Amino acid sequence: MFWSRWRAAAAVAMVRAVNWVSRRSGRGTGTVVGGTVGLALDRNLLDRLSRGRTTILVSGTNGKTTTTAMVAAGWGGDVVTNETGANMPAGLVAALASAPGDTAALEADEGWLAEIIARTRPAVVVLLNLSRDQLDRANEVRQLATRWREALAGADNSLVVANANDPLVVYAAETAHAVLWCDVPTPWLADAWSCPHCTRALARDPSWHCVCGFERPRALTTVLDERLTIDGVEWPLDLGLPGRFNEGNAAMALTALHAVGVDLRAALTRINALDEIAGRFALRRWGPYTLRLHLAKNPAGFDALLSSLSGDGEIWVAINARLADGHDPSWLYDVPFERLRGRLVRCWGDRRLDLATRLDYAGMTFAVSNETPMTSAASEVVTVVANYTAFREWLMRTQSC
Repeated sequence: MFWSRWRAAAAVAMVRAVNWVSRRSGRGTGTVVGGTVGLALDRNLLDRLSRGRTTILVSGTNGKTTTTAMVAAGWGGDVVTNETGANMPAGLVAALASAPGDTAALEADEGWLAEIIARTRPAVVVLLNLSRDQLDRANEVRQLATRWREALAGADNSLVVANANDPLVVYAAETAHAVLWCDVPTPWLADAWSCPHCTRALARDPSWHCVCGFERPRALTTVLDERLTIDGVEWPLDLGLPGRFNEGNAAMALTALHAVGVDLRAALTRINALDEIAGRFALRRWGPYTLRLHLAKNPAGFDALLSSLSGDGEIWVAINARLADGHDPSWLYDVPFERLRGRLVRCWGDRRLDLATRLDYAGMTFAVSNETPMTSAASEVVTVVANYTAFREWLMRTQSC
């Protein structure tokens, strides 16, 4: 027992020291490398650091970082969180070792969720959505749903907050001992056409269901339509973040906070005040331009984001295909870029020619850009939509307004 406590203390000290050196040397943000070293010293470090904390885990293909930030902000006080999005065990260890606190709001990678649930024993697990993402190196979504389902069957101490409109999420959450179902906007269901129980096609009128009896849950805790209702009480959403999809993220975050006894009136005030999340939705300056940065990394994310864009100004889209993005950019052909007809789309990033080809097939107006600013749009706010590594590049090359 003494040895295990000493090893854990030494591992935590090493996590903090390595992350400090990483930040000071400019080699990284100190959100993963220290956690990797700590887990090498003590493989049970995540378990030990989670003990005694009330933890809310957030997972899903899209919206994890934003929803986790909403949970942390809404909770108030000293909430431990992996705000940079480092969402695998090493990143969680780094976050938990960096700060004290009895509460933790943690984003969890979809593929690692089963292990993270077992190690952190969360009070609440928030399941947002499941869709295709980086299939050249990640699991097919039906496999992920099955792994979630198996993990939740054994998580007797965790309450699940789940999206009732996503059939794959419902399939995963069916085995949980307690679920709060949320009716939130979920326009992308292209990866859930067939029933995960019997493989027959799901009907969609008026809500999804299957002839085998699998259907959208009817006992709803949270409903977001014209207004937000949680447990029969209406709440006014007035977010500083754009998009109907962010209203859905906020509804899920508030439901999780309600489940752990947080005062929703105060939580809503704090969540409404958010106007950017880790650079997402932020206004930035680049030369003569004012840019609003958005991150989208797969067809479902682009679908939600493009449906929220208004106006007729230029759109800049930046696409890379590096390790963090997935090396296969063929998913661009599933993105409904046709919604941008009538607007000039400028193509940026390592795979700008792939993007331009996709837009050409769609009959769009586009231009392939290099690193030289184009003065024609300098007088208006330009919307920039980028995937993972391209988004980081735009953050680094721009300055806060």
